[in-house]
Amino acid sequence: MSHALLNERLLELPLFQGMSKGDIEEVVSSTKFVHRSYAKGKTIINEDDTCDSLYFLVKGTISATSHADDNGYSITETFTAPEIVQPERIFGLTQRYTCTIKSLTDCTFISLGKMETLTLADRYEIFRLNLLNMICTKSQRLTRFPWRTQPKDIRHKIARFVETRCLKPAGEKTVHIKMERLSDEINESRLNVSRELNTMNNEKIIALRRGEIQIFALEKIIKG
Repeated sequence: MSHALLNERLLELPLFQGMSKGDIEEVVSSTKFVHRSYAKGKTIINEDDTCDSLYFLVKGTISATSHADDNGYSITETFTAPEIVQPERIFGLTQRYTCTIKSLTDCTFISLGKMETLTLADRYEIFRLNLLNMICTKSQRLTRFPWRTQPKDIRHKIARFVETRCLKPAGEKTVHIKMERLSDEINESRLNVSRELNTMNNEKIIALRRGEIQIFALEKIIKG
């Protein structure tokens, strides 16, 4: 990737937003970025892989699939560039990815090693603040979940179940789960859950298939 194109790509990424063009030029000249290309359908990261680099998606669309501890269900999310893959996992107690990342289209990534990340954070205040804001926002959102008012109806119970397990509370999600498991998770009868899912399917909010619920835009159910 040429320096000019790399400059352009970095300016699109949240961690580098607010940096001057001069700083970006300096970063590109002095930092080791690794350019990675993946064809459609490739596995890029496996769940539980060690997180020793930041992966920036600069072109294409990916899926991120997370599983329950007992593998009883999973949720797949879709992300389109520009995007960064689980930056909060590069530091802290558990430095491993919690999802499997696959390419849904031909994709281009730029990766940045942990030591390079620390060097940039030490050298550039804006980069450091962007990284801290990103990690703190994630932490603050998670700590607020237990204090939110519990949903009263089945539709919003389903939305809350999905929302609390997603990397982002918006966009397309595909939940691979049996009806019995979902009803147990939200403490509702299987019949009532089935009725609500079929109603949402008829309203074209979701697409319901055997063992699978495709949610077209989770934020619409959360706010609905």
